[in-house]
Amino acid sequence: MSQVGIEVKDLNFSWANGEKVVKSCSLEVPKGEFWMLLGTNGSGKSTLLRLIAGLLAPESGEIGVLQPVGFVFQNPDHQLVMPTVGADVAFGLVEEKLAPAAVRFRVEEALRAVNLLTLERRPIYALSGGQKQRVAIAGALARHCEVLLLDEPTALLDPDSQLDLVAGVRRLVKSRGITALWVTHRLNELNYCDGAFLLEKGSVVDRGEAQRLKQHLMQMHTEAS
Repeated sequence: MSQVGIEVKDLNFSWANGEKVVKSCSLEVPKGEFWMLLGTNGSGKSTLLRLIAGLLAPESGEIGVLQPVGFVFQNPDHQLVMPTVGADVAFGLVEEKLAPAAVRFRVEEALRAVNLLTLERRPIYALSGGQKQRVAIAGALARHCEVLLLDEPTALLDPDSQLDLVAGVRRLVKSRGITALWVTHRLNELNYCDGAFLLEKGSVVDRGEAQRLKQHLMQMHTEAS
């Protein structure tokens, strides 16, 4: 997997009630590239991302992902657990048993990368939605993740903050050689990625150059209306 950051082969997953959500799904994200996973609500995007992250176990198929993996939820309140920005970023490093000086270096490095170093002592509750998402991303960066998975991270943000976040993630991915997969249904976010996958009913039905997929989807929307 030296040139592939994320590799999924013939993946299948059903919920306990028998509803099949992911069907014979395969995809590859090249190492160090920023790809997006597109699809309508109910197409299986979030479930597939959780399978790749190891938060769910597939029925069958293979998943290969460079480690460590960072996961950013749609709602950052679901993953920010400490009272202040710096403490939350440091919390993710507990398992690594680093020396205090090393923890401090990692926290400052990660917060600087997302332009939040001046807010290190700020209470989490006093942050905007976009700032909370950047703290969640900083937590993954502090762990020196090789792969970053983001589940509709702009869903709760206003339009300007949405594009600020996606542009910022692209810069981080490119500057650090991280492999990223970003779930979205917003076509304007496609302007920032290296490529995209289109998911329908749990299967990848198209993949490749983002602008081509964007034109394809815009044409589909026009025909549907």
